[in-house]
Amino acid sequence: MLTDGELLAHRKSALDETRGGVPPVPSNPFFGVGPITDATTDEVDSRLRRQEFDRWIERTYRKRDDQGNDIGGFTTGELSRSMHRGYPADAILLDMMRAIHRYFEFPKSNRIAVGLGGGHSGYTVCVQHLLNANDAGQRVYVDTPRPESSDAGPAGFFRQSWATQLIEMHRFAENGDESRIHFAQKEGAIPTARELAEMGVSVFIGVGHETTGANSYTDAEIHELLAWLDADPDNRHAIFDATSMLGAMPWPPETVRAVMAKCCMFMPFQKAVGGVSGYFTASFTPQALALIERNQQNPSWAIPRQLKIAPPLDPRQPFSSKRSVDQGPFYDAAEDRMLGGVINTYSVLAFAETTFGLLKTEERVGSVTELNRRSAANRELVNEWVARNPLLGLAVAEADRRGAAVTLLQVNDGAISASDLHPRIIARSKQLLGYEGITHPNGEHEPGLDSARYVNAFPGTPGDYRAWVGGIRVPEDVTALLENLKYAYLRAKAVVIEEELERRGVKVEYAETAGAAAEGTREGTVKVLIADAIGLRFGADGKLDHSELAAYIAEKGGVFHEASIQAGAPADDGKVHFFYQPHLSTAEELLAEAGEGQYDAVIAAATFIPADAKFRMGGVRIGAGTGNMGSASWGGPNGEGGEAPLMNTPGINSRATAQMAAKAMLKVLPDLPVDALHARTAAGDFDTGKNLAEYPTSKLEGKRIAILGYGNIGRELARIAKAFHMDVVVYARPGHRDNILAEGYEYAESPVAAARGADALSVHLGLGRQDPATGRYANAGLVDDAVLSALNDGAVLLNYDRGELVDVAALDKALTAGKVRHAAIDADIFQSAEGVTGPMKPYLSLLPKHEGRLELLPHAAADTDHPTRVAGAKQAVDQLLDAIRNRAVTNLKGDLPAGYVSRGSKSPLGIAPVTQDDLARVAENARLLDELRAASEAIAAVIGALDSVSDVGHRARIVTRYRGLLAASILKQKNLLEAAGLVAPAARD
Repeated sequence: MLTDGELLAHRKSALDETRGGVPPVPSNPFFGVGPITDATTDEVDSRLRRQEFDRWIERTYRKRDDQGNDIGGFTTGELSRSMHRGYPADAILLDMMRAIHRYFEFPKSNRIAVGLGGGHSGYTVCVQHLLNANDAGQRVYVDTPRPESSDAGPAGFFRQSWATQLIEMHRFAENGDESRIHFAQKEGAIPTARELAEMGVSVFIGVGHETTGANSYTDAEIHELLAWLDADPDNRHAIFDATSMLGAMPWPPETVRAVMAKCCMFMPFQKAVGGVSGYFTASFTPQALALIERNQQNPSWAIPRQLKIAPPLDPRQPFSSKRSVDQGPFYDAAEDRMLGGVINTYSVLAFAETTFGLLKTEERVGSVTELNRRSAANRELVNEWVARNPLLGLAVAEADRRGAAVTLLQVNDGAISASDLHPRIIARSKQLLGYEGITHPNGEHEPGLDSARYVNAFPGTPGDYRAWVGGIRVPEDVTALLENLKYAYLRAKAVVIEEELERRGVKVEYAETAGAAAEGTREGTVKVLIADAIGLRFGADGKLDHSELAAYIAEKGGVFHEASIQAGAPADDGKVHFFYQPHLSTAEELLAEAGEGQYDAVIAAATFIPADAKFRMGGVRIGAGTGNMGSASWGGPNGEGGEAPLMNTPGINSRATAQMAAKAMLKVLPDLPVDALHARTAAGDFDTGKNLAEYPTSKLEGKRIAILGYGNIGRELARIAKAFHMDVVVYARPGHRDNILAEGYEYAESPVAAARGADALSVHLGLGRQDPATGRYANAGLVDDAVLSALNDGAVLLNYDRGELVDVAALDKALTAGKVRHAAIDADIFQSAEGVTGPMKPYLSLLPKHEGRLELLPHAAADTDHPTRVAGAKQAVDQLLDAIRNRAVTNLKGDLPAGYVSRGSKSPLGIAPVTQDDLARVAENARLLDELRAASEAIAAVIGALDSVSDVGHRARIVTRYRGLLAASILKQKNLLEAAGLVAPAARD
């Protein structure tokens, strides 16, 4: 028995080896063996595959009237509730057999039978058709040890069961003699051609390579067997249980083709989508079929009718009448037809799934030659991985005998493997590999990995885990499975040892570093400058009200100061202190306040932060653009190359800006002269019947608006314009094209293309990158003469972004020519000793010439809404605290400084593209998911039925029954999706 000290050492080693965390999981937790195993990666993929299967059925199997006219496709619902004989059942069966024969490259001379039953019973029946206890000269060789013998233990019950049935057939047959059956001395061995001939064997039965043993025949053995068959092909036969051989034959392609041609192959197929299988197929050589035909004349067994492959020549006669394989459930490739059908089958959909699954395998993997090659490569991958990971060994010692579809692994963990703890660890590891997980004695639960649902080794077979590694799996999945097996064993080992130590009364330390500060957490007193007004409404004292932010900072553990740091340094209390200085405006004022690094970080909105202002822990701009964030601490407005992170709060003021831009457009479109009409109406100087004709106008519906930029503001304005039934065209980077089209807008590849024929143009591109050498921004002057000239005459220009984006000289020309009838500009304007400065200054010169057609605002659209500014400030505080304390950056602009980690992006609900966090948040709302799922599934069911049903009367019944359900479900789904913030494109990761 292991001592307490030895157990503690083993536990520590297991914890140390797994300290790096959970390894990546395979894309599919069930490693099925077959070449048409459902290879979907998760529940979404599985549902999509079933829907794809339904559509494939409808496209492939068509209804025809009595004149042969196509009247629509069959649905899976119709197939499941109809008789499985006649059309299309016969066509579905024929297609499956044709697909199997083609994909696995059987020669046309070999017929393939189909019957009901699973793997073990089906294979026994196929073998028994070849055997006849009444034939005294027939000798049989089975490649497994004799059942109940001392050598049979490793074979397990399952493989012994086949051999036992063969023995019993002879034992109970009148002319039987079980001594005619020769058994192998060891598992999965093929004698030489000479040895088989000397034993007088006429039928070789191969089961030793099957999934339970994870064995494979060597190339040399297969060539010996083929040589034996070639010496007398009419009287020698070989049949394999090919459950794990199909697509996993690790031999040269020419050898594989010879095996497929000269041997009989039994094949139970796995379901491809999710229907009921319960059937098998088996290929037979012409010589084997001739043997079966002879056996019918003097049979020594009784086989259930569902499994017979040689039924009566005349179906009206009893089974005792003359039987023949020419009437059996065989696919004859030479004639491309079924010779007979399957008796009492309920598996038409399963047959269709097989065909569909083979097509998907071919699409995903390629030919069966490629599948075999991948299987052999995966086998070598397993060998190499095990060589690097001695904890797990291979139960099949000889490398060229190891299976290429399945491998058996056994744990080599010294004294632990020899102790009674070993089976407990293996059992607990399988709980962790699945969905149950494992719980430590202290109550800490490790959730299931969901990486391997089926890794049990068959009873009696060597090894602890059975891993499915065939070529249907990508190499990364095989590696992931092996890594998860190792991880699960080590974690389970730690738990079982803890349980054993607790049972012995030994104290176990579960938390070795309890109470320690998280790695990378920054402590100490920190000073933050708030350089813009936060409250944008007046309080009772007549001053702008910043109380909400002050309270929020206190709630977060910070300290709010309504004073400058120059009034006195804060106490060294380890807290974050925020100094509110909204009056700062000029570069001189900012440098006097923060030019020597007096503050560690800054929050700003519109105030320009000069390059020489120092903030070693970063800055946050309330809003999206960072053109005003010029500090060299983060590398200037681009946020590139500095020591500190630059962040923003995108989407905070997007709706306010978009709404103000829309308001500016609505002043002139539709062009109803509201002021003039009001004046005449108020004066009583108007007759509706006579005077309305004097004021013709046009509605917004059908007008074309060009939006330059597809950020949060551009997207929001596009939604508003669409609500007015305007035609929306968007120019943005090519990466946005698919999302623009998905939202129902037109995509333009250039600003000129977007502006062509537009009645309104709105700019939302941002300044873009700043050239460090020239100081010029990439998008400055983008709206130039070419863009404005492309507009319809009398168009409206909206620039509620940055003043520099419009070429002012070009705008002057367009206003003069009437190309632009009205321009609304919202840009920064500042006062300095030299007078007016800022991007608004050039526009002022246009006013005398274009008075009444030029509306100028001081960049007020985004920054005059109190709730928006407060929400942005609170988010800025959160982002800055996370960056200060945890070196974690949200909404990074530019480069991520060394030592920091990125938390991705964050925007208000429903504003920005959908992020992983957005969807994860929805996934945590069980009630929302339940309602959304019910509505979505109802929509999918009704739309799917309307699309699949071709009969006019049937479709009319569906319309009558489900119109109300569809309309109600669509509205509910729309409201739920909008409330969840999911009506948006996906963010680019």
